[in-house]
Amino acid sequence: MASTSGTKGPFEIGRPPRKRMVRAPMRNVDLENEEGAVDSEIVPSSLAVLAPILRAALEIEEENPRVAYLCRFHAFEKAHTMDPTSSGRRVRQFKTYLLHKLEREDELTKRLREGSDGRELATYYQHFYERKIRDGEFSQRPEEMAKNVEIATVLYEVLKTMVAPPNIEERTRRYAEDVEHKRGQYEHYNILPLYAVGVKPAIMELPEIKAAILALYKVDNLPMPIIRARPDASNDDYTTRTDRLKRVNDILDWIASVFGFQKGNVANQREHLILLLANLNIRDRVESSSQLHVETIEKLMRTIFKNYESWCHYVRCESNLRFLKDYDLEQIKLIYIALYLLIWGEASNIRFMPECICYIFHHMCHEVYTILGKNPSRVTESTELLEGRDDEYFLREVISPIYQVLMKEAKRNNKGKASHSNWRNYDDLNEYFW
Repeated sequence: MASTSGTKGPFEIGRPPRKRMVRAPMRNVDLENEEGAVDSEIVPSSLAVLAPILRAALEIEEENPRVAYLCRFHAFEKAHTMDPTSSGRRVRQFKTYLLHKLEREDELTKRLREGSDGRELATYYQHFYERKIRDGEFSQRPEEMAKNVEIATVLYEVLKTMVAPPNIEERTRRYAEDVEHKRGQYEHYNILPLYAVGVKPAIMELPEIKAAILALYKVDNLPMPIIRARPDASNDDYTTRTDRLKRVNDILDWIASVFGFQKGNVANQREHLILLLANLNIRDRVESSSQLHVETIEKLMRTIFKNYESWCHYVRCESNLRFLKDYDLEQIKLIYIALYLLIWGEASNIRFMPECICYIFHHMCHEVYTILGKNPSRVTESTELLEGRDDEYFLREVISPIYQVLMKEAKRNNKGKASHSNWRNYDDLNEYFW
C-alpha cells in the first residue's frame, strides 16, 4: 500500500523509509492506549455511517453487554463490506481495533447468553421501545428522545440481519414502524441540528442561538396539557390506556399541544423563530450577546404583526395582542409570535388569503389570553392541567374546511373557460374576512 505523505503506513512492509519525514508514522489503535476514546469518535470519515451503530452499542453496553456486542459485530461486518481491502485512511487501524474489542467482548458475554442471540435481541428491542420510546415521549427531552430513536433504529437494523424479516414478531414490526415514524421528528432541519446526536455542531455554540433557545424554553409557569386515553383503546400495551401529561419542552411545544399543530410544522417554525431572533439580536451589534434583548422581540413583533394590526384597524376591532401583568412580558410576546408562525406554516393554500389568516389568528390569540388568564400557577406553585389536542387537530378542524371551499370553487372555473362571475378566486374569498 503506497503512502502519499512520504511515510510508512502501519502495515507497509519491505519499503525503505524516505530521507525526509513530514510527520510521525500512524500507529495502530489499541483499546488500552485510547483512554477516554469513544468508539464512534475514531470512525474513519469514509465509514461515518457506522458511528450511530457504535454510539448505540456504547449506550446499552452496561444494561445488556451481549446486545452491545452484537451491534459492534454488525458494525465490523458492515465496515468490511464497505471497504474489504482497507484502502481508506485509517480504515485498517479501525477494523483492527474493533476486531480486538469484539474478541474480548465475546469471551466476556458468551456466558451470559441464553438461547439464541436473535431472540435475545428481539426481546431487548421490545423492552427498549416500551421504556425509552413509548413512555419516553411523555418524560424525556427531545435530545434524549433523538438518541433513543437512533438506538432503536440501530437495534432493529441488527435484528434484521439475524432474523429473516418474515420471521420477526408482529409486535416487533409494529414497534419498528412507530420508531421509523418518529425519526422524522428528530432529524436535522435545514440549518440548525437542534437534536443532533454526538458532537454538537459549531453553530449550536453561538451565543445568539443559545439565547434564543433559552428564551423559548421558559414554560414552567404555563398550564400543562394532558392527553386523554382513547375510548376504544384495547388491552394491547402498544396503545395508550391512561391519561398522561404531555412533555412540553418549549413554547412551540406548548402551543402545538393546545391547538393541535403537526410535528413537522412545529420543528420547522421552531428553527425559523430561533434564527429570526438570533439574526435580529446580532444585526445592530458589534459583539455577540448571550442575552436576548428586549428590543429584539419588539422589532420582531412589529414586523410579524404589521398586517394584523392593519387588519384590526380596517375592520374596526380591538387587537387581541393583550398581556397579563402576572406573566413575563417577553414570554407572552414569544407565544403570540410562535402562534402566528405555526398558523402560517400549516395554512397551505390559505396563505394566499392573508386576511383570513389574520381572522384565524385573532380568535386563537384570544383563546391563548383566556387560557393564561385562568391559569392558577400565576399566583400559586400549582399548574392547572389543560386538555391537549392531537397533532392534526388544527389541520382537520380549521384549514381543511376552508381548503375544501377553495377546491370546489377552483373546479367550477372549468379549467379557466368559465366566466369569472360563475366562480370565486382567492381574492374573492379573502374579501369575506375584510
